[in-house]
Amino acid sequence: MSNFLVHNANVLGSVATSSLTAWRGCLVVKQAPQPEKPLVLYDMEACPYCRRVREALTALNLDAEIRPCPKGGRRFRPEAENLGGKQQFPLLVDENTGKVMYESEAIVEYLFRQYGGRPVPGYYRAKGYQPALGSLASAASALRGLRAGSANAPEQPLHLWSFEGSPYSRLVREKLCELEIPYTLHNLGKEHWTEIGPAKQRIKPGAYTPIPGGKRDAFFQVHKRVQVPYLEDPNTGQGLFESSSILKYLEATYAS
Repeated sequence: MSNFLVHNANVLGSVATSSLTAWRGCLVVKQAPQPEKPLVLYDMEACPYCRRVREALTALNLDAEIRPCPKGGRRFRPEAENLGGKQQFPLLVDENTGKVMYESEAIVEYLFRQYGGRPVPGYYRAKGYQPALGSLASAASALRGLRAGSANAPEQPLHLWSFEGSPYSRLVREKLCELEIPYTLHNLGKEHWTEIGPAKQRIKPGAYTPIPGGKRDAFFQVHKRVQVPYLEDPNTGQGLFESSSILKYLEATYAS
């Protein structure tokens, strides 16, 4: 099967993952102020419990430093264990408050209370059926982002503009996790319902104008479009749109 067909099959799987998780992590519920010190999330992309935390981060449009901890990983799993006492994920570290937290439900509650100043919205509250659907959602993406591969570590963390529900962004996050590449996750959630849809086919017709003063507006002022995923690598000076191009770049630059 050609790389083109494989990539498009993976995109369809990622769309299924977003559908099974009810497309949470797309719209911003409340724009939270970025904390003085970055939130750090020890994360495994294919883990449904980690996904719930990333959904909440998008809902609050909060950025985070991601430390990928796939199964078999050696770069950040020992570090996470030293901080929290065990290799369990997600693990959130917030130096602004001194919090070191396990358990997705507790982390989601903390993020909305601490940074959103509100209770967890019903859409983001834990439901009894979510673990089963979350596991199906991970299976729909063929459990990519679960196990570590062989890769060279970058000198500096990368930067990824993304939002959790984006099927294309998920493909890049999966690869970053498998390669154990740390990165700053810049959440770029949709700030209004008229932004729903792909970058080139939003609900609102005509030229796209982001809400003034928001994170999307800041991105638009630099790049003259708002499209995710977008990856910047300070180690090489590369800046790339399009998931297929980013995946090829990561493989060529860091896979070993």
